[in-house]
Amino acid sequence: MKKKLIMSTRMPVYRDAGFELIDADTARQAFQSENDNEHRPENFIYSRYRNPTVVEAEEVLMKIEGSEWALLTQSGMSAIDTALSVFQKAGDKRPWLFFSEIYGGTISYIDSVLKNRRGINIRRFYPDAMSYDLNKFEKEIKDLRPSVVFFETISNPMLIVAPAREIVDLIHSYEARAIIDNTFATPYLLKPLEFEADIVIHSATKYLSGHGNLTAGAICGNDEQIMKKAIEYRKSVGHMISPDDAYRLNTQMQSFFLRFQRQCDNAQVIASELAVSELIEKVFYPGLEIHFTHSIAKEIFSKKGYGAIVTFSFAGKNADQKRQRRDVFIRALSNHIRLVPSLGDSNTILMPVESIWGDRYPDPGMIRLSLGIEDTDEILRKIKVSLAGI
Repeated sequence: MKKKLIMSTRMPVYRDAGFELIDADTARQAFQSENDNEHRPENFIYSRYRNPTVVEAEEVLMKIEGSEWALLTQSGMSAIDTALSVFQKAGDKRPWLFFSEIYGGTISYIDSVLKNRRGINIRRFYPDAMSYDLNKFEKEIKDLRPSVVFFETISNPMLIVAPAREIVDLIHSYEARAIIDNTFATPYLLKPLEFEADIVIHSATKYLSGHGNLTAGAICGNDEQIMKKAIEYRKSVGHMISPDDAYRLNTQMQSFFLRFQRQCDNAQVIASELAVSELIEKVFYPGLEIHFTHSIAKEIFSKKGYGAIVTFSFAGKNADQKRQRRDVFIRALSNHIRLVPSLGDSNTILMPVESIWGDRYPDPGMIRLSLGIEDTDEILRKIKVSLAGI
């Protein structure tokens, strides 16, 4: 009896460390061609260079981002390292300018690696009253003449929305490179490559994966020469994602747009509810008119949503009362909304801001809430019950 051929609808997981090259001539051609750093080589050589399963996932991401190329790495931090290292040149003493309101891990990397180990001249640009002053930024970049500028479209954890298009235009007008961390906004809300950002990065661990069960980073762009340099750097330092994680990320990205839209909708409802509670002193969410950058968010996100993170702070007579209310709230929710040091999960999770950021955000009553895709009414009910017990 003839066996039925089983046809898979997905790229299989290629766990091979190295790939067969048939003969000496094929091997010679493959290694000579490797110097071109093509995204999908004619012959795969070694999984640290490129892997078929990884390339397949990258091509799915290219469609989501609308980019000419995309590269996956094993974490968001390795994506940041790759993106920045592409523009580092021996002997170039020009400063690198970073917006101050960025992910804490990025700040640690800037200080411990870029500044202390590589000796790069690091400068920082600070917001005024929870928003970015473009006139002040232009003066800063005009005076400094940096070679690289790095910022986030939505900052972590205060959710300051940057006027990204105007910032990129100013960066390029002074002949610098623009690198944007778009993790919080995602390609659903904004695609910075459409207004010529040089590189867009994501912690794909977060919304692109969306299930809290893998770590990955993504680098996207349109410039082929930047891609080739990024491929070369990634394979030299070993920043390649594993085939298994690439395969799982590929399947998870299929539902990205549906998930993130629901998460944004949930965040808007929860932020609005928290804003009218007497127990809550402040709510930071770009979808609320009271947020400092609401008008910017409304314009650049085209009313598609305002992100899936809500940061809020408990009211209190003093720091001890705020801390107590925070702790009671977290305990009351512990069976439903867990304290997990991440975000973007399909389940709603939270983090106490002071416990993680310390002196940088010292308000003991502050919580960062990452909304999931659960039923909106159920999330709201659990939060109301928890607030009622304070």
